[in-house]
Amino acid sequence: MAKVYKKTSGNGGLSLYLGKRDYVDHVTKVDSVDGVVKLDPKDFGSRKVFVQLTCAFRYGREDLDVIGLSFRKDIWYEQIQIYPESHQPKLSIMHDTLMKKAGDNAYPFTFDIPNNLPCSVVLQPGPDDKGKACGVDFEVRTYLAMEADNPDEKIEKKDTARLIVRKIQFAPDLAGAGPRAELRKNFMMSDKPIHLEASMARDLFFHGDSIPIKIKVNNETSKTVKNIKITVDQATDIILYSADKYTKCVLNKEFSETVEANGTLDKTLCITPLLSDNKEKRGLALDGRLKDEDTNLASSTILRAGMEKDVLGIMVSYKIKIHLIVAGSGLLAGLTGSDVELELPLILMHPKPKDKNMEPLSDLTSSDRIPLEGSSLASPDYHQTLSLFGSDQTVHEDRLYDHLDLSETVEASSQSR
Repeated sequence: MAKVYKKTSGNGGLSLYLGKRDYVDHVTKVDSVDGVVKLDPKDFGSRKVFVQLTCAFRYGREDLDVIGLSFRKDIWYEQIQIYPESHQPKLSIMHDTLMKKAGDNAYPFTFDIPNNLPCSVVLQPGPDDKGKACGVDFEVRTYLAMEADNPDEKIEKKDTARLIVRKIQFAPDLAGAGPRAELRKNFMMSDKPIHLEASMARDLFFHGDSIPIKIKVNNETSKTVKNIKITVDQATDIILYSADKYTKCVLNKEFSETVEANGTLDKTLCITPLLSDNKEKRGLALDGRLKDEDTNLASSTILRAGMEKDVLGIMVSYKIKIHLIVAGSGLLAGLTGSDVELELPLILMHPKPKDKNMEPLSDLTSSDRIPLEGSSLASPDYHQTLSLFGSDQTVHEDRLYDHLDLSETVEASSQSR
């Protein structure tokens, strides 16, 4: 039996049915939103039934809307009239399944989501924040109204049924070397430098993965490297309504690795940035969530060639920083000590499911990954993503990937939301 999500309006006249709530962006296209509305028109009068799909950006508290201050901006929306019937989509397998579930008086609808819209992202609320979280969300809503677009007509809450859905994106299949960066730093009162080199096998990792970083240090000075600190920063660009950009550290880990004067180090250190270590950080970007279910750190924003940043609402990127904590020597140790810092780009995303049955995002782990294989389709996306970091680095960009067909038939237990 197909898994069905159902929401009924307060007046009982509208029941919205969806077969899934996660819609995958396959880069060239996005899964269609196929649904059904079951009607009980006895109390409709002369009113019509509409269905609307909206992509919106909320950037303020929901409770302020009641005093006339709206902190919500629609990025894109589309609406259709289904009763009296004027929309007749080509029926899909999902439509057939939902119409069997809904029974009589069921009217199908289809929305095609443009592939230039952002994926679902929310900003982590603080402990005392209430209502909807700030961020980008998608909502399917069916409602009763006399006209399609009449700003003076008040739509009663009891005449509306709505379900939040998500637009998601999975990691492309990659092959090739990962990013590598190197740095040579001289110090006061020293004629020889410290060489630092850092590299990764690839620049894309899945949420929850252990990320190995190969570090090489050649210390030609008389100073001692006391330890190594690695941090991961999440950079969030709020670009829809202002030019806000802020950075939050999602991992800060120190390793007790020392490099004596004229010594060397060649070692691989592992890190794992997790949301569970950042639950109290207000404003951290997370992947969109449904109700109170678990989620994770927001996936990296992948830019396509020719894509307009203005419609993305929120852009998320990550960078890894490797710090060498260097102690000075002699009487001027406090003045001659310093840090050596190097940056590497990082892309965090979800793996594609193994099969065509969509799995919840929070259940996907590194064991669900698709093997990395080369293909004949070169990726222009990662050059643009890496350019967001703005640091000097040697990056190997011979990334190749192909796109899997993730159209699916959902089979699970019946569920109502």
